[in-house]
Amino acid sequence: MPRVLVTADYLRPGDETDLYLRAAGCETRHAPMTGRRDPEDLVSALAGVDAALVANEPLTADVLARAGRLKVVVRTGVGYDSIDVGAAARLGIRVSNLPGINANAVAEYTLGLLLASARRLVESATGVAAGAWPREDGHELRGATLGLVGYGATARAVVPLARAFGMEVVCATGVPEELRDDSSVRFVALPELLARSDYVSIHCALTDRTRGLFDAGAFARMKRTALLINTARGAIVDEQALADAVRSGAIAGAALDVVTREPLPPESPLRGVRGITVYSHLAGQTAQARRASGLAGAEELVASLRGRPRFAVN
Repeated sequence: MPRVLVTADYLRPGDETDLYLRAAGCETRHAPMTGRRDPEDLVSALAGVDAALVANEPLTADVLARAGRLKVVVRTGVGYDSIDVGAAARLGIRVSNLPGINANAVAEYTLGLLLASARRLVESATGVAAGAWPREDGHELRGATLGLVGYGATARAVVPLARAFGMEVVCATGVPEELRDDSSVRFVALPELLARSDYVSIHCALTDRTRGLFDAGAFARMKRTALLINTARGAIVDEQALADAVRSGAIAGAALDVVTREPLPPESPLRGVRGITVYSHLAGQTAQARRASGLAGAEELVASLRGRPRFAVN
């Protein structure tokens, strides 16, 4: 009987995902990750485990090498940068993700961040809670230009929502031209996107090429009135450069659902910067997306254990 470790904090013993795994002949063990976990604790949790259904667990080469029975890892989302897939491949561990599983949830959340930023909703609510009555002007989305960095499932889901608000959409992507199938989007190079956009929203994967992509040079190319939205991965943004850019007025501000270290550490340069709002990595966390990712993840895990993975990344 394969032993399965489940670390996603929204999956529980006895839920649909757990029942599916047990019906497939698996023995389940739950060790939810609710913050940073010591690598030794993760090694202990993986002891005697054949497969793991994980969220953002840092599955490093060292951790994987010490998980002697592990053969399958399934990520309950799209990004898998927290997993050393090269080391996993060398160890004979199959890694899968769930492409597009939470695209709608993240797209809606992206529009939420756009609206909250444009209309200064957080500042208004915080001011009222503090006893003030803020009355500063906001901005309408209609007529503004939204720049999407990346053209995966989430970015594609953002397009019709932004268009419904009357926004012009431009996109910078490495997706081949024959796969750029939306005539309502203008595809441009990144420097042009940065110069043209009133809002820049990041939707690309974290790779060696995109790590630190938004640095001081990128912010210097943006409009002084522009806002940065990030629902992808924190490390795509140089956080010190962003803090400096907002403080100096090089750009107007940022709404970040993801940061390089989560939870946000006390010493983060993002803290205390007027114009930067950090949220707690909630973009994909809807009841619908969680249910879908749990069940799809369980299905992929069972299929991979049987030698028939559908979404293997290594």
